[in-house]
Amino acid sequence: MIESPLLLLAGGFGTRLASVVADVPKPLAPVNGRPFLYYQIESCRGQGINHFIFLIHHLAGKMRNFIAVEHESGILKDCRVDIVEELVPLGTGGSIKNAVKQLGLKGSFLVSNADTYLSGGVKEVHSTTAPAIATLMVDDVTRYGKVELQADLVQSFVEKGNSTGSGLINSGLYHLHPSVFENIHEDAFSIEQTLFPFLVQSK
Repeated sequence: MIESPLLLLAGGFGTRLASVVADVPKPLAPVNGRPFLYYQIESCRGQGINHFIFLIHHLAGKMRNFIAVEHESGILKDCRVDIVEELVPLGTGGSIKNAVKQLGLKGSFLVSNADTYLSGGVKEVHSTTAPAIATLMVDDVTRYGKVELQADLVQSFVEKGNSTGSGLINSGLYHLHPSVFENIHEDAFSIEQTLFPFLVQSK
């Protein structure tokens, strides 16, 4: 069992999917008769997660309904569940920073995008010292951006479209500690564009 909570970023607008699934948040898009988020939670539970923190904003009522039903008698039964709703959009980084403040988190925690399926890697990332990021090797990094490493340390994040060929990409799974936000003074910001480059520069 993993003691640290998993923060699920589930507040985005899902604009690229809106033309296909406009009536539910992106993580609740139906897949084989169930919301995608169900499978994400199922996989994470199988990897040892028992404390889920949902960071929500867009169509928050539908997210709350899904969480309530699953916590009562579904995939979240017997789990510890917290919900942090943003009154205004805060971006991925701002959303996490807000949750840290609202819940008074002191120890390290895991973070994942609620619309990215994690078939593995949770235990491995949790076993590393925070801050840490899980990467994935792909044949073509063009549409993802690239993570450049040296001796397992991130040297830089290359924006998508600025690199081609095979390489490592950000998988959307992180191990963080509240202290990484101490020098980030914005309320709304991107974890990818603001926090990660800051951590690389200050290492």
